[in-house]
Amino acid sequence: MSPDGDNTVMDTIDDLLRHQDGVIARRQVLACGGTAALVARKLRRREWVAVHPGVYVDHTGPLTWRQRAWAAVLACWPAALAGWSALRAHEGPGRRRPPGSDDIEVVVHQGRRPPALAGVRARESRSFDESVQLGLSPPRQRYDDAILDLADRATDEVAAIGILADACGGRRTTAARLLERVGQRARLSRRALLSAVLADVESGTCSVLEHGYLTRVERSHGLPRGLRQVEARDGGGRRMYRDVVYSGPGGHWRQIVELDGRLGHDSTQDRDRDLERDLDAALDGADTLRLGYGQVFDRPCSTAAKVGRVLQLRGWHGRTTPCPSCSATDRQGFDRPA
Repeated sequence: MSPDGDNTVMDTIDDLLRHQDGVIARRQVLACGGTAALVARKLRRREWVAVHPGVYVDHTGPLTWRQRAWAAVLACWPAALAGWSALRAHEGPGRRRPPGSDDIEVVVHQGRRPPALAGVRARESRSFDESVQLGLSPPRQRYDDAILDLADRATDEVAAIGILADACGGRRTTAARLLERVGQRARLSRRALLSAVLADVESGTCSVLEHGYLTRVERSHGLPRGLRQVEARDGGGRRMYRDVVYSGPGGHWRQIVELDGRLGHDSTQDRDRDLERDLDAALDGADTLRLGYGQVFDRPCSTAAKVGRVLQLRGWHGRTTPCPSCSATDRQGFDRPA
């Protein structure tokens, strides 16, 4: 091959390396017109270093996350990032991820058996062609499909709810879009749960705690339907949102319920802000009940009875009712007069 031909080959290879964060596969080198001798020379000179069999990086230092991702995809090709790895590629490194999600996860066609690779987890998918975006850098699952897969495989229902609520709250997708995709997916083990949660998210439920309050406290015990994410203004005129607001006919009474998870409410500044919100609510003639995970998930039945009595004291004329999970002690709470 002429020197000009060698230069053209190396220019093509260098362009590919730039596009793939410095990672390249042996098959790609050969497809560009390179030779086995070229690969051997690069490795011998330590200009390239093997990451996985037949996959190389163009330096000798530690790999970045994107280089690890590219190496996993190329080693299992055709493949795409999946699960938490797909979300990181879409969102960047900021999202908090569960323990054990450090490995690069990839998805391949159903029936393929990719090689076992250190730090890489591969799974098969019947919907590979319709659920991945091979043209992105690096290739990855579509955002909505990654979210649904993670929620469907979550360790429990609370974790599944959190994944869906966080995705919609982050504004990268919507409950309506995810609901549509649920209907299009052939296999989802939690289809009924995902559909129900997304319907609630679409109506204004924005977190695990809010969804738990809606389903375990309010809806299960006959409390009136509250308004969710109600816009309000603080004492300085800044916009804020009330988690749940109950009000009587003509607005002659109002009761606010704020749902405080530990995340975002555990600093002195956050606590001060919450107390200021409660004080502003009192100036507007509304009291605030502030509930946490214990009241909603550990003691939903007694919480419902107490919230019901508070609403009756404000002017609500309805009655709360025990749910099938209420204990005998809980049921006594529903019988007490307000």
